[in-house]
Amino acid sequence: MYIPEYHAKEILAQYGVTIPDGGVARTVAEAEDRARALKAERFAVKAQILAGGRGAAGGVVMAPTPSAVGEAAGRLLGSRLVTAQTDAEGEVVERIYVEAAIETAHSLYLAFVIDPTGARPMLLGSARGGVEFEAEAQADPSILETLHLAHDGAIDEAALGGFLERLGVPEAARAAVHALIAATVRAALRNDALFVEINPLVITPAHDAVAVDAKMILDDNALFRHPEFETTAREAVRDDYERIARENDLNFVRLEGNIGVVVNGAGLGLATNDMIADAGGRPANFMDIRTTATSFQIARGVELLLSDPGIKVLLVNVHGGGMTVCDTVAEALNFAYSRSDRRVPVVFRAAGQNADWARSIMKDRRLPHENATSMRAAVTRAVAIASGKGA
Repeated sequence: MYIPEYHAKEILAQYGVTIPDGGVARTVAEAEDRARALKAERFAVKAQILAGGRGAAGGVVMAPTPSAVGEAAGRLLGSRLVTAQTDAEGEVVERIYVEAAIETAHSLYLAFVIDPTGARPMLLGSARGGVEFEAEAQADPSILETLHLAHDGAIDEAALGGFLERLGVPEAARAAVHALIAATVRAALRNDALFVEINPLVITPAHDAVAVDAKMILDDNALFRHPEFETTAREAVRDDYERIARENDLNFVRLEGNIGVVVNGAGLGLATNDMIADAGGRPANFMDIRTTATSFQIARGVELLLSDPGIKVLLVNVHGGGMTVCDTVAEALNFAYSRSDRRVPVVFRAAGQNADWARSIMKDRRLPHENATSMRAAVTRAVAIASGKGA
């Protein structure tokens, strides 16, 4: 679950991360009032959207006076902000964040992530933080430094010292940056965050360390441990597809391809989408069926795919086990197709618990499908159908 900047900063501040003074506004009047309440000479007016890249897209405006803050708010609120990370329609700006501008001596990049190779927390950092960081890191990955942490988040002091030195943190600011990093790690682990980014992490002329911008991604599968995020979870949904999916225990992200993907398990879902791309195809979505989803809930996810006229084929790749068995997914397909006028062809690959029964359901219910014996065979066939070479 993506957390907007203002909420990410609230969480980080609770654990001791220093953030600029500021607040959220939904109207021009609120924005001006926020600015007048701040003891600042300059202000930053920031569109609150979930996608990144807003700075380069005009979503962050510096303003010298409260009235200028109001003018910027008037331009941003209600507009659609298109960034490198949104689709062509962009995201509607419903909130802005008004904060005191911070004087900068050094600008760094810092991120907390879970290393997928070892499921260990890890820090990423760069001496070149700011709006252009992503483009610069893409062009030159060597600007990024890494530091692996213990599984419980414990930080080796000597290793952290070397990390800060490689980032070029001045000696006088190292204690402040050290404290900010420790607080960020605590916030991430205690809130089940998969990703926390502070960009820029500003070192002021007074050697303070301030999180000027922040984003956070929480683990959807851990939200049952955090009822305090229930309202945020509802607000974090970007479109009706994702809202319906979330209501039906599905992790779902829309993409721009023509191969609908039905998969149980996040790892299997990512691997399936990677294989589709490697085979020259384009997945239309990422899907992870949660273990608590019923066949009726899974059917709602399939219906979302069938409602997309751009989808040419469904690739179903399920591994039965635990709470989700293969026949549950097969029954879901039957429910969805019985309520849809579209007969999109299905490439069906099932393995594990009740796989044979699932294949019998697909055959007995006369669903428009063909079976595949392996992931590679399923992906190859789906890509062929989507590209018009299915005959």
